[in-house]
Amino acid sequence: MRVITVLLFLFSMAANAQFTITGIVKDGSTNSPLPFATIKTQEGNTIIGDLDGKFIIESKTRLQSIIITYTGYEAKTIKTHSGKKFYTVALKSKPNELEELVINQTNKATTIIKHAIRIKENNDPQQKLNSFKYKTYNKLIVTANPDSISSKLDSVYLYEKTGRRILKIDSTDYKFKKLIEKQHLYQTEKISEFSYTKKDGLKENILAARMAGFKQPVYEFIGLSLQSYSVYNDVDLLETKYRGPLSYNALLEYKYRILDTVYIDNRKTFMIYFTPKRANKKKRLDGLVYIDSNTFGIAKAVFRVKNVLDITSTHLFKFEEEQGVWFPDRKTLKIVKGNNREDINILGETIKFDAINTTSPDRDKEPSDFVYVYSESINSDKEFNIPLTIRRPAIAIEINEEAITRPESYWTQHRADTLDERSIKTYPALDSILTKERIEQFINLGKRVITGYLPVGFFDFDLRQIVKYNNYEGVRFGVGGITNNKFSEVFRISTYGAYGTKDGQFKYNLGGAVRLGRFSDSWIGGSFTEDVQEIGSTNFATDKRVFKIYDPRPINVSTFYKYRKWHGYIETKIIPKTESRWGFSRTSVEPRFDYAFNTNGELYTKYNLSTFEAALQWNPFSDFMQTPEGRIEVEKRFPKFTFQYTQAVTGLFDSDFTFGKLDFRTEYERKYINGQKTSLVIQGGLAMGDTPITHLYSTSPNNLDKDGVIARITFAGKNSFETMYFNEFFSSQYAMFQVKHAFRRLNLFGDIKLSPVLVTRGVWGNMESPEKHVGQPYNTLEKGFYESGVELNEIFKGLGLTAFYRYGPYHLPEFDRNISIKLSFVFSLF
Repeated sequence: MRVITVLLFLFSMAANAQFTITGIVKDGSTNSPLPFATIKTQEGNTIIGDLDGKFIIESKTRLQSIIITYTGYEAKTIKTHSGKKFYTVALKSKPNELEELVINQTNKATTIIKHAIRIKENNDPQQKLNSFKYKTYNKLIVTANPDSISSKLDSVYLYEKTGRRILKIDSTDYKFKKLIEKQHLYQTEKISEFSYTKKDGLKENILAARMAGFKQPVYEFIGLSLQSYSVYNDVDLLETKYRGPLSYNALLEYKYRILDTVYIDNRKTFMIYFTPKRANKKKRLDGLVYIDSNTFGIAKAVFRVKNVLDITSTHLFKFEEEQGVWFPDRKTLKIVKGNNREDINILGETIKFDAINTTSPDRDKEPSDFVYVYSESINSDKEFNIPLTIRRPAIAIEINEEAITRPESYWTQHRADTLDERSIKTYPALDSILTKERIEQFINLGKRVITGYLPVGFFDFDLRQIVKYNNYEGVRFGVGGITNNKFSEVFRISTYGAYGTKDGQFKYNLGGAVRLGRFSDSWIGGSFTEDVQEIGSTNFATDKRVFKIYDPRPINVSTFYKYRKWHGYIETKIIPKTESRWGFSRTSVEPRFDYAFNTNGELYTKYNLSTFEAALQWNPFSDFMQTPEGRIEVEKRFPKFTFQYTQAVTGLFDSDFTFGKLDFRTEYERKYINGQKTSLVIQGGLAMGDTPITHLYSTSPNNLDKDGVIARITFAGKNSFETMYFNEFFSSQYAMFQVKHAFRRLNLFGDIKLSPVLVTRGVWGNMESPEKHVGQPYNTLEKGFYESGVELNEIFKGLGLTAFYRYGPYHLPEFDRNISIKLSFVFSLF
């Protein structure tokens, strides 16, 4: 969701204080950078270089000299000179290691890490402590350092190995400098209380939340998790998971090196550098861990990812003497530009990064080149091993109803430090700008439009009902919607009406529901519907609404059944990490094609069905946030599971058949920080008993039965079989899979771009008692149906092209009949 994109430009270069020295530390023999070197100043300050051997020293007074040390190398003292800002330091290697370490192993760092992993349950607070509680103040800013830009119009200083270089920028950047001298580009604050017990895990209660420019925060943004909580397991950074340096399999992933011994909290620690063994690995995590020489717990950790984004995550701990454990005290996150030509969307596309074009390092600088994101969290009021009860532990984050109305005195009481002048000015400045531009109203409107509604007063009009097309109804015009909270928070009315120009029939629905519970978002309701439905379709009742200008697949559908349906239901989220819908329906079905169902010696061309339905969506690995507006899935993790069962009963309200249907779906998705994504869908269904073809499975075909590839060009579906012809196959039980890998979006020229996706699908099926289905010809899927292809999405203005090829046992003799070329369309609201 791109809810803040209009506010954020992004990214930054290094800053320049009044007296600034920059440089790089290298191996004198190989000329390769030495990561995380130690630099000591005459003032007694210690600076650690970065992954690339680079360092920045800022001082209020001019430095006379600096000392650079690195394990296994001779220390070197560099005298500084007035006017020289950049230093290249070449260190000479030496064979001896740290004399303090009395460990008889070839790789002393690996020995330390092995021991730290072996006893980490004694050091991980979530394993050692029975319970704990503390408060956290978090501040996130999007800003730039005004000192990095010259006060002269149209120029900026950058410090490189060749010295100071002046780059030209236009007056827009000069105005940008004047802006950031007064305020930050964006700012949020949050005060939380974290509670933990071994039984219930960790929960965050948000006591106060504030977003510049918003009367009511965007809860999806407030609930984002930017950094891992624990450093003892795998590491999460910006929704991407990396193997942690103290994970159980870490020794297979990383090599380790001791750089120095450092005292933290008056305790001696080993500063250990870790880096992946495979240097060409795309998902590369490097960093430092400071291991206590006595307890072997982590006293500090620095994680660095340098790819399309340059991310530095720092975790600082404080040693709690009574508990004998290093406990989280503070953590920071800084995100600057990496190496990439494209804009990068992260955090569910909440923040948009304008990344560096490595092919044009000397290009004119833009405002986004100087912008960075910085987040800082400071812990206080820590309590350990106390009696603690966590309410509703299945909810990972819960927002206090008073969180968005806290007075300034509350913030002053809980802030770790007073706001600086720029932070103070940011709130009124952005409040004014966003109010004037009606950004908050626009975002709230967008959130509704994404789900397919257009709010007008107390009524949300259903955008999906306005116009549709299929081969049975022709053009279908309609209007409908549902009442919103302005009408009532405990009662809702929904309705629609539609007319098909080809079949000449009017369709309609009328329903209502009453809320039973606010926290569980439970409703009980009922409806009456008279409409048409595609035969053999599978719809999960818990599927979320998604905005579509059009639903491409039904455009080509011609086989429908007419139905009149009375329906009662209960929907609820009362079961942890689920949402479910339980209902009963009485439906009159009339197939609108040549078909009769032969059972018990009788042919049915019309029939009644009384069915009980239960649908459950289960996301066991996701984290959920409870807000005053409802429950939100804030940390989407996979796999996810969907179950649905339908039972028809003969004789109940004149029902003609008894059958049962069990449907299942699991979804897996993995996103990569470089913009690529892999997704997997496995779905199946089983129908048992006297099930008419209207309620069996057609496995989503999407190909017209016409001669010639060009004649079959229509719009592609999302998960449909593009080379399978409509009504070609039906099944009473089936299993299908789909694998997609989407590559990073490519710029070709001008507005022409590509979002290539490789796709493979397959399905197996079977038909029990095929003799019962009279009039509708079809094949079965016992041998397995397969197709593969490529989607070239969003080539121009959202339009794209797909091509698929059919192969395997159901490959057709005419070569062109196995080929499907379709148009695709992706609509973006922001």
